[in-house]
Amino acid sequence: MSVAKIYSAQATLLNAKIIDIEVDLSRGLHSFSIVGLADKSVDESKDRVSAAIKNSGWKSPKNKNQKVVVSLAPADVKKEGPIFDLPIALAYLLSSGDIEAETKTRLFIGELSLDGNLRPIKGALPIAQKAKSLGFKEIFLPKENAEEASTIKGIKIFGADNLLDVVKHINTKEAGEEETSIPHELIKTFVSKKKKKILKDIEVDFADIKGQESAKRGLEIAAAGGHNIIMYGPPGTGKTMLARAFTHLLPALSFEEMLEVTSIYSIGGMLATGLIEEPPFRSPHHTASYVSLVGGGANLKPGEVTLAHKGVLFLDEFPEFDKKVLESLRQPLEDREVTVSRAKGSVRYPAHFILVATMNPCPCGNYGVKGKDCSCSAQNIDRYKRKLSGPIVDRIDLWVEVSKVEHSKLTDAREMHEGTNKMKPRVEKARNIQAKRYAGLKIKTNAELSSKDLVKEIKLSDKVKETLNTSAKQLDLSARSYHRIIKLARTIADMEGEKEIKENHILEALQYRPKKYQSF
Repeated sequence: MSVAKIYSAQATLLNAKIIDIEVDLSRGLHSFSIVGLADKSVDESKDRVSAAIKNSGWKSPKNKNQKVVVSLAPADVKKEGPIFDLPIALAYLLSSGDIEAETKTRLFIGELSLDGNLRPIKGALPIAQKAKSLGFKEIFLPKENAEEASTIKGIKIFGADNLLDVVKHINTKEAGEEETSIPHELIKTFVSKKKKKILKDIEVDFADIKGQESAKRGLEIAAAGGHNIIMYGPPGTGKTMLARAFTHLLPALSFEEMLEVTSIYSIGGMLATGLIEEPPFRSPHHTASYVSLVGGGANLKPGEVTLAHKGVLFLDEFPEFDKKVLESLRQPLEDREVTVSRAKGSVRYPAHFILVATMNPCPCGNYGVKGKDCSCSAQNIDRYKRKLSGPIVDRIDLWVEVSKVEHSKLTDAREMHEGTNKMKPRVEKARNIQAKRYAGLKIKTNAELSSKDLVKEIKLSDKVKETLNTSAKQLDLSARSYHRIIKLARTIADMEGEKEIKENHILEALQYRPKKYQSF
């Protein structure tokens, strides 16, 4: 009888932690125990592993008179999920002498079914990243997770169908078996497809939306500078269509951003493809709780603001959300991250997204609309407006009115309206200008500028300052709104290829401050 050791890992929040799997066999009456702060799903591995070993051709641990102790280290870290089935099974086979293998630079993860097949797991990408950083050379995992993990350079990924496949590959007792792996070249092909991809498969094109030129202009500015935007107007004017078309204006994710976003979805068990290529678009219903939006719960899971990281968070019918939900957006909108604190612990999640929201002028949607009668009382309208507090209003850069479209425009030919294909190059041009300007600050857009960096990076002429200060005094802008006007004007100037902010850029930026809703 002997001791065997194998390395595994588990995803913890948005990171991963290496777990040592040790199995000790000793003489005595049969017993099988797992120690190391394991939860119920890990403890149940005893039955899954025993059945998988038996059905793969070896004698089941339960049919032997021996004491089996499985230790998961470090012992003070809670172990969760069935991800340790494969390494426990391999460690047992090594300890019992059924196989021989080198395991120092190899990492094993996977859930076993009773017949020995491997089931897909959560968090394969962050685990692969962690393994690479710690010097592991190979990872063995379920075949369904192989493409996801193979995006990490410098480490070999082996996707297996079952326990027997893994044993045949690592077992030195029976040499001569062919290696089966997913080559690293897969990711090179995958990324090159992204680079070659031009605007295709656009669900909603701006050319399909009749009229609303001012709203399209506002959305283009928002995409160019990463600014938050809200569209207000009566029902049926195209606000939701505009929001869905907006995502196609955003530049493609960089490879590092792809890995970051994919890791979030991988840990949440929401990954349907090998790598997320496009900026995510999240659209929670207005009945969503604040926990589902910012994250938390029993396991401190990431919320919608984190799932929208590097993409768009679309909140339709903005004032219909619970006030507690809206107020919870203060920190992520300002700091681009969210700190979730619960009795179980505290965690900081990334939340760098563009907020796109829509709202009606009143609960019924007809307040101030020509030819329509509003059925709302003054009290209901006032209550509707007060759902948005001053701090939330301050954090939204653009307020764009989406008015009723004339019926004659609804039958205009599609070619008469500027489409996404013409708007996106302008957005990318402005983004490239900003990326070069802020190369030393580790930010990419004007909206990310801190107040301190804004003073250093953006210089205003005396005439522009005078115009801005006079307007700020008349509108009684807060310091936050004042700085956001400068950032917005800088984006408008970038779109026009201007090196300096001019007076007309400031005036256009001021037009996007709330007018109807200054009473919020």
